[in-house]
Amino acid sequence: VQLQASGGGLVQAGGSLRLSCAASGRTFGIYVMGWFRQAPGKEREFVAAITWSGGSTYYADFVKGRFTISKDNAKNMMYLQMNNLKPEDTAVFYCAVSDRFTPSRNEYGYWGQGTQVTVSS
Repeated sequence: VQLQASGGGLVQAGGSLRLSCAASGRTFGIYVMGWFRQAPGKEREFVAAITWSGGSTYYADFVKGRFTISKDNAKNMMYLQMNNLKPEDTAVFYCAVSDRFTPSRNEYGYWGQGTQVTVSS
């Protein structure tokens, strides 16, 4: 599976961005897709995940109510709608694929290249 994340950019605090992740290759085997982020000097952390068939979702506590994960199976796309962005959301955001519905980054075997999100105060 190949993953391509896009949609990052510079936004003011309180603003919104929509990230996209395009999946290609052996997409029929995808069970879970997720978003992670990594801020400078910090470890990569879980943001949200979605099951590819049923659409069940799982969010990190710090994004509940602000971020929404979604997918379009027909287009092999996953999205992350981010609202009410805060400066502490500044990070490189990555999409990834796992065969488990889990927030553990070690369970995600395929990763995209990342897209930078910068939130100014």
